[in-house]
Amino acid sequence: MTRWFQRGVKAAFQDERTQIGRLNAFLQEHITGMRIIQIFNVEKKEQNKFIEINGQLRDANVRGIWYYSLFFPAVEILLAVAIGLMVWYASGQIVRGFASVGVISSYIMLINLLFRPLRFIADKVNTIQRGIIAAERVFKLLDRDNFIADTGTFVPTKTQGKISFDKVWFAYEDENYVLKNINFELPAGQTLALVGATGSGKTSTMSLLGRFYETNKGDIRIDDVSIKEYKLAALRSQMSIVLQDVFLFAGSVYDNITLRNDSITREKVMEASRAIGAHEFIMRLPGGYDYKVMERGATLSMGQRQLISFVRALVYDPAILILDEATSSIDTESEYVVQQAIEKLVKGRTSIVIAHRLSTIRHAHKIMVLDRGEMKEFGNHDELIALDGYYKRLYDMQFNQEKAVA
Repeated sequence: MTRWFQRGVKAAFQDERTQIGRLNAFLQEHITGMRIIQIFNVEKKEQNKFIEINGQLRDANVRGIWYYSLFFPAVEILLAVAIGLMVWYASGQIVRGFASVGVISSYIMLINLLFRPLRFIADKVNTIQRGIIAAERVFKLLDRDNFIADTGTFVPTKTQGKISFDKVWFAYEDENYVLKNINFELPAGQTLALVGATGSGKTSTMSLLGRFYETNKGDIRIDDVSIKEYKLAALRSQMSIVLQDVFLFAGSVYDNITLRNDSITREKVMEASRAIGAHEFIMRLPGGYDYKVMERGATLSMGQRQLISFVRALVYDPAILILDEATSSIDTESEYVVQQAIEKLVKGRTSIVIAHRLSTIRHAHKIMVLDRGEMKEFGNHDELIALDGYYKRLYDMQFNQEKAVA
């Protein structure tokens, strides 16, 4: 009976943990995206979905309680039956003089001592089973082997920044390649612009360079050394990445720039801010560099957050700079300021710029056009315009749209 109870409760608790995970994910997602829910007036619909998920969690709990409601009464009935049978049998023994009332009382106490641990163990099964189910989910995550192997030993003080992609193929799943046979070489100190339609593989190329994913085929080299030979921390310390969606932590502007790196002084931060053009707006904030930024930088504009991310990239003095559509989500006025900052940031550094607005990358040393994971064209702006191919069509289409808007 205890084994039946253990199996049933385990299945119920597994379902309960799954439903708790769903509920927590739902709450986190909808609290974060509360503004979108309110804008599109879908509060009632999402509330009904929450009630449904909460109901499934309740049902999983009820199934666990149901097993307890059967097990504990069954144990009590067995105890009562055992005592009743013993009293019935002992009565005859006492009448015949084979046993005394004291001996029978001792046996009743012993039966209670036998069943009490059973009740205690069953009660603790609840806590143990919950812990086992939770631990299984944690260990399943810890036992996954799809992590980046940090087996490299090369730790350079400073790299020149030369980048080489040699017949690189990459897929997120099986052999559904998002990058196919990518070959190019970017000399140190030059700027490469990646252009192409959404889903063409631009961000994947950037992710491979920082070894956030491993290549399926081919090799990537920095200064003619395979990135797999670099120690992972040393590789990433040579580059800075500025993303389209800037992430700022709750804390001061200074902490968000230095990321609490004690080796970066306030003077260095202010010098980098002046170089980027962010110093003036930071000093206008209450408290200047000590101004407390709310979670994800909610109190700052998109352009201000972008400038802070540029200062963050500059103070780490990277040899390689990656800009992932850094101007795509800001207004025209902010774009001009950010563009000025980008020009200062890329100067003297090997840079990879991912951009949809072709007007922002006209002066790149090299431009690579990607289409469905394949490198269609490679060269500077004038060379690609002269080819009259993919880049020329993209440029004409965007230029005509901008003229129409103007």
